[in-house]
Amino acid sequence: MQELEFELDRDHVELNQLLKLVGLCDSGGAGKAIVASGAVYVDGQQELRKTCKIHAGQVVQLDDVTIHVFAAG
Repeated sequence: MQELEFELDRDHVELNQLLKLVGLCDSGGAGKAIVASGAVYVDGQQELRKTCKIHAGQVVQLDDVTIHVFAAG
């Protein structure tokens, strides 16, 4: 399992953009397709909203990759 950390420098990031920013897909559109496929979990719950707002403290999982989102500073 791969663990990634993402430093959030604003209030939130959209889920599809987070997948792009950590390098799990090439574009926001590809991120939307991944979310729509049902493969993404946020805090242990399946998330189908492509632009779901992700805040510091949340954990996003896609396959064997876990992304820990934390606040900058």
